[in-house]
Amino acid sequence: MESKIRTIVKAVSWQALGLLTTSALAWLYTGSIGNALSLAATTATSGMIFFILHERIWDHIGWGRQRVGS
Repeated sequence: MESKIRTIVKAVSWQALGLLTTSALAWLYTGSIGNALSLAATTATSGMIFFILHERIWDHIGWGRQRVGS
C-alpha cells in the first residue's frame, strides 16, 4: 500500500507532463495559446482528480497482487 502523498505526487507529475503535451496539441489545433492553455488546464485538473481516485480505489483491491518474501 502506498501513502496518499505518494499517490498525489505521482498524479501531479503525470499531469504536468500531460499539461505540456495537451497544451502543445491544442495550440496546433486551435492556433490560440489562451484556448490551448484553458483546455489543457481543465483536462489536467480533471485527469489528476480521477487518477487519484482510481489509484486509491485500486489500492484496496487485492486481485493480482503477489506477496513478497512469504
